[in-house]
Amino acid sequence: MNELLQKLFTCVEFGKINAASPYPPQMRGEDGAQELTQQALAAGIAPSQIMDEALIPAMTCVGQKFTEGKVFVPQMLLSAKAMNAALTYIKPYFSSGEVQRKGTFIIGTVFGDLHDIGKNLVCMMVEGAGWEVVDLGVDASAEKFIAALDEHPNAYVGLSALLTTTMTNMKTIIDQVHEKYPETKFIVGGAPVSAEFAAEIGADGYAADPQDDIKILESFLNA
Repeated sequence: MNELLQKLFTCVEFGKINAASPYPPQMRGEDGAQELTQQALAAGIAPSQIMDEALIPAMTCVGQKFTEGKVFVPQMLLSAKAMNAALTYIKPYFSSGEVQRKGTFIIGTVFGDLHDIGKNLVCMMVEGAGWEVVDLGVDASAEKFIAALDEHPNAYVGLSALLTTTMTNMKTIIDQVHEKYPETKFIVGGAPVSAEFAAEIGADGYAADPQDDIKILESFLNA
């Protein structure tokens, strides 16, 4: 791998956002994801190569570590922030079509629920894996999801809930969306949600953590 891309991979893996960032301590004073992405582009490295050889593999590595219990939410958030710092310079190439997104993922915390930490983490991880993410925020109604699908046909949908009293609203959203868009595929997740519950309400996948979301989305593409 190109030396700049290897350094960028390491910055994202360990959450080194920029040169001013004090974390991680062993990388204090070194360039971070922000500077290295600028340097890579200036060196003529294609944006798609930066995504495919540094950013996506690094976030995949972090997600796998989280699944294995080797890192925890604070470390994942730092990695996601480092990735977002890099994406600031890559996003213009998505608009131009030079870099292609894998697809679109619409996500929101279901109506009645105002919790968003888990959802926000999923957003950052999925975007880092090469997807366009449409974040509907919290307390998202079926109407909001339908409106988002009107703008983004064929997108996949993620529903999040942290309360047992709001998780049942997932079924309401799935049923109402399917009335207009019967082919829409749903991934559900959140503390009270289980694979069994996901199957009961007609969801197409259950994600226990952000890495699961990415794996399920990839499986949809390859189906």
